[in-house]
Amino acid sequence: MTDAESLLWINLRNRKFHGLKFLRQHPIVYDMHNNKPLYFIADFYCAERKLIIEVDGKIHDFQKEEDQHREEILKSLKLTVLRIKNEEVGNVRAVLDKINKGFEK
Repeated sequence: MTDAESLLWINLRNRKFHGLKFLRQHPIVYDMHNNKPLYFIADFYCAERKLIIEVDGKIHDFQKEEDQHREEILKSLKLTVLRIKNEEVGNVRAVLDKINKGFEK
């Protein structure tokens, strides 16, 4: 995990956030090919709310098209994807508020 992911994880783990169970680095299977699962690894996943949280570093500035394609697949699975930039995690309270708003979608 990156430093930003570690900081966010401290606030999400062990049902600290609204009593919800979050998993980190969780595979999301979206299809099968030759009896092998095709999947994405979500930074954080809450099955109860069908919410994926992605903490994005600078690399995501250069792969926007790939991220968009991935989000379309995840949305087709009725999952909500919430993207948070590494820099945002410095203000954990604001990020947790953003996650709260992600539940409302």
